[in-house]
Amino acid sequence: MRKISERLIQRRILTLLLTMFVGSVLLAGRLGYLQLWKSDFFQARALEQRIQKIPIEGLRGTIYDRNRVPLALSVSAHTVYAIPAEVEDAEGTAKTLAEILDLEEELVLRRLTKRSAVEWLKKKVSDAEAREIIALALPGIGVIPSSTRIYPYGSVAPQVLGLVGIDNQGLEGLELYYDEFLRGTPGQTVFERDAYGRALEDGVRGYLPGERGGDLVLTIDIFLQRMAEEEVRRATLETGSRLGLILIMDPTNGEILATAIYPSYDIEDFQNYPVANRRNIAVVDTYEPGSTFKGVTAAIALDEGVASLNSGFFDPGYIRVSGWNVRCWNRGGHGSQTFAQTMQNSCNPYYAKLAIDLGPERFYQGLVNFNLGSKTGIDFPGEVGGTLRQPSSNVPLVTWANIGFGQGLTVTPIQLLASFCAIANGGIYSVPHYVKELVTPEGSFPPDIPEQRQVVGSEAAATTSYVLRTAVSVGSGKRAEVPGYDIAGKTGTAQLVENGRYSHSKMVTSFAGFAPKDDPKMAALLVLWEPQGAFYGGIIASPVFARLATKALPYLGVERKAVAASGRKQVAVPDVGNMAVEEAERILKQRGFKVEVVGPGTRVIGQVPAPEAMVEEGSMVYIYTDIDDAQVSTEQPSPYGA
Repeated sequence: MRKISERLIQRRILTLLLTMFVGSVLLAGRLGYLQLWKSDFFQARALEQRIQKIPIEGLRGTIYDRNRVPLALSVSAHTVYAIPAEVEDAEGTAKTLAEILDLEEELVLRRLTKRSAVEWLKKKVSDAEAREIIALALPGIGVIPSSTRIYPYGSVAPQVLGLVGIDNQGLEGLELYYDEFLRGTPGQTVFERDAYGRALEDGVRGYLPGERGGDLVLTIDIFLQRMAEEEVRRATLETGSRLGLILIMDPTNGEILATAIYPSYDIEDFQNYPVANRRNIAVVDTYEPGSTFKGVTAAIALDEGVASLNSGFFDPGYIRVSGWNVRCWNRGGHGSQTFAQTMQNSCNPYYAKLAIDLGPERFYQGLVNFNLGSKTGIDFPGEVGGTLRQPSSNVPLVTWANIGFGQGLTVTPIQLLASFCAIANGGIYSVPHYVKELVTPEGSFPPDIPEQRQVVGSEAAATTSYVLRTAVSVGSGKRAEVPGYDIAGKTGTAQLVENGRYSHSKMVTSFAGFAPKDDPKMAALLVLWEPQGAFYGGIIASPVFARLATKALPYLGVERKAVAASGRKQVAVPDVGNMAVEEAERILKQRGFKVEVVGPGTRVIGQVPAPEAMVEEGSMVYIYTDIDDAQVSTEQPSPYGA
C-alpha cells in the first residue's frame, strides 16, 4: 500500500510539473506573440489612447450663378473648444468666455466641468472674438479654424440654394443634394495627453488642414432671377394670392434660369420665417394644371394622328362622357371651331374629345413619354412625381376626358414647364437641372444628366407651337402679347380640391409659354394659388408673362422684330453704364425715358436697350445693377479659376 501511494504521489507531481511546463511554454509563446509579433499594433493602440484628435472643417465650396457670380461662399471663421481636464479655474474661465462669446455662463460652466476629453463651446466665432480668447491664453481653452457661409448678393433663390448647418453640412436644397461634393475633406489637430486628459508638453503634436470642397456653377442667372422675384412678388400681392411661382428655363437644354417663389425668406435669417417659405414648390409640390395642359394634349393628339390643323369641332357647351356632362367654361358653347380656335378659346369639350379619341392606353403612354406621373430626375432633393392613374377598368372614361384639359391628374410645376420646353424644342425633351458645371482642382465637368429624347415628332411640335402662338395673338392669352416678339403660350384656371371635391371659390391660375416661337430662348411658367377677385389666367396671369418677357428677352439678346410704325419720334438711348443708379435714372428721365431698376445695387453694370439704340420716345429702359460696395469686399473668386 505504501509503495502504491508513493507512485501515485510521484505521478501527481509529474503531472503537475508537466502542466506547469506546458503552461509556461504557452505563456512564453503568448508573451512573445504580443511583444514581438503584435508589438506595432499595441504600440499604435497605446498611442491612439494618448492622442486627442480635434476635427477641423474643410472650407465648403462656392456656389456660383451661370455668370460666375458668387451666390453662396464660405469664409474663414473659428471654433472655440475646451479640454476640461486642463481648465484650472472653471468658474472664472466660464465667466470670461460667456462675456466674449455671448453665451450663458451656466452653460459654459457645465461644459468646462464635464468628464470628457473635449467640449465644443461655440462655432462660427468671429476673428475679433478668436483673437481676444487667444490673447488671454486660458488654460484648457483652444481655438481652431472653421468656416461660415455668406451670401454676397443677399437671399437669391433661397429655396434652391438651401441651408447649411452649424457643422458645415448641407441641410436643404442644392446644399444637401451636392453636400458630399461641396463639403470637402475635414482635417484635424492632434496632441498627446496623460491619463488625466492634460496635454503633454513634450508629447506628439500635429496639424492637418482640411481640404476645400468643389464648386458648383448653377444654371440660374442672377439677373433673370431678380426679374422673376420682382414679378412674382408684384403679381402675388396685386392679386391677393396665397402663393406665387415663376419658373424660367432654356427650352433647348433643360437649364433652369430662375426659380422665384413668394412669399420667400431671408436665407441669412431663416429662423424668423415659416418653414413653408423654404419649400421649392416647383419641385416638391403638385397641383392640377388646368387649361395650360391642353398644349400637351394637343401635341400627343397631333403626333398620334387623331387630330390635325384641319380638324374641326362644334361645341354646344358640353360633351357627354360616361353619363357625365363635361362642360365648357363658356356655358353657351363656342359653336363651330377650327383646331387652332379650340386652343384660342380654351374649349374644354374638344380636349376631352381628343383624350377619348386617343383612348386611355395611347393617351397614357403619350403622357408617360412626357415624363408625367414620375420624377423628372432633376438634381434637387425631395422631388415628387405627381399622380397619373394607369389605364384600367377601375378608371372611368370621364377621368381621361378630364385629364385632356388638365384636371384629374397632378404635376409639379417643373414637369409642366419641361413639357412645354419639349414642344418648343421640336419635340425633344430635356431633363431639367440646376447645375451647369462642377469644378474641382483637377478641372470642371458637367453633371450626370440623362440624354435628350424625342417625345413627339417635330411636325406635331411645330403645329402645337403654332396654335399656342395663336392663343396669344388672337386668343385667351392675348394679354401676354409683346409687340415685336412671337409669344406662344396658354392660360390656365383650375379648381383646387377640398375634402375630395372641387372648390368653387379656390382656384389656381397660371400661364405657360415660350418665346420667340420659331427660335425659343426662354420658356416660363407663372402659377398663382388662390387669387382673390378675378382669377382667370387670361386676365391676371397673362400680363405678368408679358412684363417678364419684355425684360427677359432683350437681356437674353433676342432682337425685337420690326412692328408697324407708330409715328412716334425715334431717339437714341444714352449710355449710362458704370454710373450710379440715381444719376442714371436722372439722365434717362430727363431724356423722356421710363426707367426700371433691376437688382439691389448702387451702380449700373448693364442696360436694355443697348447704348445708342434707336427707340421710340418715352420707351422703357431697364438698368441692371451690381452689388453694394460693402458686399464686394466679401466676394472671393474660385481658386480653381474661371
